[in-house]
Amino acid sequence: MGARPVRVLIVDDSALVRALMSELLGVDPGIEVVGTAADPFIARDKIKQLSPDVLTLDVEMPRMDGLTFLRNLMRLRPMPVLMVSSLTEAGAQVTLDALALGAVDFIAKPKIDVARGLAEYGSVLVEKVKQAAKARVARIAPPATPGYDGPIAYRTTDRLLAIGASTGGTEAIREVLAQMPADAPATVIVQHIPAAFSGPFAERLDRHSRMTVAEAVDQQPLLTGHAYVAPGGRHLRVVRSGARWICRLGDDDPVRRHRPSVDVLFQSVAAHAGRNASAALLTGMGDDGAAGLLALRRAGARTIAQDEATSVVWGMPGAAVGIGATDEVVPLEQVAHRLLAVPGDR
Repeated sequence: MGARPVRVLIVDDSALVRALMSELLGVDPGIEVVGTAADPFIARDKIKQLSPDVLTLDVEMPRMDGLTFLRNLMRLRPMPVLMVSSLTEAGAQVTLDALALGAVDFIAKPKIDVARGLAEYGSVLVEKVKQAAKARVARIAPPATPGYDGPIAYRTTDRLLAIGASTGGTEAIREVLAQMPADAPATVIVQHIPAAFSGPFAERLDRHSRMTVAEAVDQQPLLTGHAYVAPGGRHLRVVRSGARWICRLGDDDPVRRHRPSVDVLFQSVAAHAGRNASAALLTGMGDDGAAGLLALRRAGARTIAQDEATSVVWGMPGAAVGIGATDEVVPLEQVAHRLLAVPGDR
């Protein structure tokens, strides 16, 4: 006998969206839609009755908004939640709030008026639901005041840090940057995120970090104490220009289905920074970044993977460990310290 299908409860105030998502998920034998709910009060009762493995949750609903419901759910009955949000700046802010409250991942609202997009949307929805079912769900503490437990003496200021993440990464990256001192080496970041979300994500990181965090701009020089987030939909590379590193943005084809791609960033850092770099691959679905981390290790950089126990999904860091791309595998709370450690320190 095969594994039991993933049991899903769909919560959305739109009858059309509930029907569409039920149809898209129902075609996969590994998923069973056990019910739908038009608002959080109905959802609360159906969770008790049906014990779903995964909840898809709309943000804007009558009687109780999705964030309030999510906050109560994660306090009383933590479970994997996949947010269904709009690809707008307002949608991005609310979705990032949901991820901070403990939602595993998000997906854009289905384009119900564009039939050609439904097959692709359905495959992404199915994949995210299955990954959510495997995710580690925990009560998420509110963001701490930015701080750092002690200075690390740098032997050189000519250092570069690189971070890549996907599912669960918005909060993991926030936690890493919150531990960085104001004078940390320049840091480049790829998080798999839509174009409308990357700006608000960078602004959120900036509020919780002593570093200055912003979306990367093409031809921008990399400065100590600054972190640069790849814009959604564009690759971020680091290249050497004279005595400094600069950001280069590209619209070339997705790599491993992603743009921005962690592999693209990491391979550019390996080529242009080599042993002057340290890189961390954090929680995420798939294997993007594993090959790039291996290139970094071969170039003499320090390479770090988040461990399985603290990852929401141990896909990307697990893939890197599997191909021998990592010098160290550490819990999330140790990633910043290991990134900052000078060569030779253990």
